Parts: sequence; structure tokens; C-alpha cells
Amino acid sequence: MATSETRDGVALTNLDEPLFDGADAVKRDLVDYVDAMHHELVATLEERPLSVIRSLRGQRPFMQKNLPKYAPEWITTTPVWSSASKREIAYPLANDRRTLLWFANQRALEFHPTLFRVDAPDAPTHLVLDLDPPEGGDFAAVVAAAMLVRQALADAGLRGAVKTSGSKGVHVFVPVTGATTSDVALATRALAVRAEAIDPGVATTAFIKADREGKVFLDSTRAGGASVAAAYSPRLRPGTPVSFPVGWADLADVSPAEFTVHTVPNLVGDNDRWAEAMPAPQPVPPDLVEQGRTIPAARAQALHEGLRRHHRGERPDPS
Repeated sequence: MATSETRDGVALTNLDEPLFDGADAVKRDLVDYVDAMHHELVATLEERPLSVIRSLRGQRPFMQKNLPKYAPEWITTTPVWSSASKREIAYPLANDRRTLLWFANQRALEFHPTLFRVDAPDAPTHLVLDLDPPEGGDFAAVVAAAMLVRQALADAGLRGAVKTSGSKGVHVFVPVTGATTSDVALATRALAVRAEAIDPGVATTAFIKADREGKVFLDSTRAGGASVAAAYSPRLRPGTPVSFPVGWADLADVSPAEFTVHTVPNLVGDNDRWAEAMPAPQPVPPDLVEQGRTIPAARAQALHEGLRRHHRGERPDPS
């Protein structure tokens, strides 16, 4: 089989090379996957500033936000001011098949879009909770925590969709409308606290790992300019798993490792499971926003706790 070819005007090279140690996949598998899933991927990435995680031969994987100068002129970009680096970053927009093919050829394994579209940077389209299991924890614990989140959403009059993270956790997405970045961040914080309160023996909002006591972490920090692995994005994990939509009723019966670049195209067929699972956009309840104002942001809370422990001579392990 040829190690190079051209698709949609994109030169594809070194297709027989392994993606990374433990990938159980070569570069052709990534290219074929992205090509087979380009409709579904574009639907989740279109018009959203995109960060990618690349795995180059002989280098440590890295996240790339700024589109390289050697990229083709036909890749659309959008300028986004970075307060961290004090400069504008030219984020790519993955709006079509050939852009995705070009990124696959660049060994971009993970696709992390923002929660906003370029035409409305202060209007997130989704509220997201990222559920992470404790060290050595099993997926059953994550499922139990996800059900707490689902209950908290229902109690607030909201509905969401769930997908595997592509690692050991899950992402709960709640489509929203008419809310600012600040409102969504505050509401996310409140929902995490409400879910924790339903069964604090299962889930925690503690940002510092040492405080989680073997519980599932409800990460409420995926707001503002933060990005999250897209539905159908491969992940840089053994076996090259994929972040995959799962029905709430089926969540307890799946194993995240079964969704990979090899299996997902056949599982999806002609249906975009993520689009089908997503409820219509919903207004953010004002009481969630108001409750969120009373809850310190996770990172600020962790910083305060870290300073307190520093004065006591302890060394916290932040996530």
C-alpha cells in the first residue's frame, strides 16, 4: 500500500508510521477516521476557534493554538486575544473536510474547540461539566456521578447530553441560549455543587486532588475561553479511543475503550448521534446564576487553600 496519496487536494504522507507508542494505529488510520467522520466533526467544530494536540515523531505531544505560518492559505483563521501571552492568536477554524485532512496529516490527534462561535464570543452555546474519576477509579463511579449531574439538571429544569471523554471520564453538555460567558460559568459552578450535594459520598467539587477522598471530580471550569475535546475527537491514549456520544440509558453498559478510531465509523453509520442526543437550547435559570455568585471559583478556591496549607507547611497536589 502506498505511503502517500492526495485527497481533496491535500497531500498525505508517511501513512504507514505509528501514531504514538501504544496507539494500535498508524497515521493512515487517523486520516481514514477523520475522513470517514468529517461531516460529524465539522458539525461540532465549525466556526469555533480550534486547538489541537499533535504527536510528532520523536517529540512530546503538545497543544497547538496558533495556526503555523506554513499552513495552506485556504484554512480559515480567527484572531483571539490571549491575556496569558498578551497577543492575538490566529486560531484555525475546521470548517471543511480538507482542513481536517490537513490537520490529520500534521498528526493532530485531538480536536478541542471553544464553547463559543466566532460570531458571538460572549455567548457560549453549551454549559459543560467534566467528570473525572479518582486515581484507580472505575467507570462505574463516573456513571454514578453522571446520574447525579443529570438529576441536578432535571431539578433545575434542564436537559443535557453525555459522551465519553475518550479517557476515563465523561462530559455532560447542556445546550444553552441567551446567556453570557459569566452567567454560564456561574451556573456551571452551581450545578456542580448541587450534584455533589445529592450524594457527597460519590462526587466532589474539590479542586485539589488530595481533598477528593477517592470521589469523582465534578470539574466546573470548562467555561469562558476554555476548550474541551469535541464529540468524535480521537484522544492520545492507548488504543486511540474516541470521545463518543452515549445515551443516558446506555451509559452504565459501555466501556470507553470500545470506542476507537477503528470502531466508531461503523457504530455511527449515517446518524450523527451527538446531534440527535442534544436537546434544544435552553435559557439558563436565574437562580443557578445567583447561586453561582455565592460559590468561589474552583481555581481561586484552590489557590486560597494552597496558600493556607503553605503557611501550615503542607504541599497540596492541585489537579
